[in-house]
Amino acid sequence: MDSETIFSIFIGIGLAASVGFRVFVPLFTLSIAAHYSIIPLNESWAWVGSGTAIITLGIATIVEIGAYFIPWLDNLLDTVAIPLAAIAGTAVMISTVAGLDPVMTWALAIIAGGGTATAIQSSSSAARMTSTATTAGIANPIVSTVETGTSIVLSILSIFVPIIAILLLIFVFWLIFKVYKKFKKK
Repeated sequence: MDSETIFSIFIGIGLAASVGFRVFVPLFTLSIAAHYSIIPLNESWAWVGSGTAIITLGIATIVEIGAYFIPWLDNLLDTVAIPLAAIAGTAVMISTVAGLDPVMTWALAIIAGGGTATAIQSSSSAARMTSTATTAGIANPIVSTVETGTSIVLSILSIFVPIIAILLLIFVFWLIFKVYKKFKKK
C-alpha cells in the first residue's frame, strides 16, 4: 500500500468519525474540500464538489446544527441519526479511498467508515439521553455544542492533517470508554 492510499484511508476514517457527531458537517467539509481540489475524490463521487452539493449540504448542516439545540427534537433526531451515520460514514470513506480494488474499498468503507460513524453516533446518542434524563434536557445544548465543535474540528483536521485527526479519534474513543466505565459502575 502506498502513502497516498494510507493518507486517503486516514481522511475517510476521520471524516466517518466526524459523521458520528454530526451527519452533515463532514459531508459539507468534504464538499468544500473537493470543490477547491484540496483532496481528490473517486471519479464517481466528483459530484460532491459541485456548487449544488455545497449549497445543499450547507443548508442541511445549518438545519441539523440548529435542530440539535431543541431538546425534544434532538432526541427525535437521534432515532434516525444512527442509520444515517452508518450510511454517511460509509459514503465518506468510499468517496475518499484511493488505490484499492473495489472489494477491499467497499469492505473498508462498511467496516471502518460505517462502523466508526455508528459507534460514535451511538455513544453520542447515549450521552444525550443521559443528559436529558439527568438534567431534564437543560444540559442538552451544552452536549450539542461539544458534539458540533468536535465534528467541525475533526472534519477540518481530517482534510488537512489526517494523522492528527486519527490521534484525536483515538483520544475520543478513550474518553468515551472512560465515561462509559464511570456510568456503568453507577
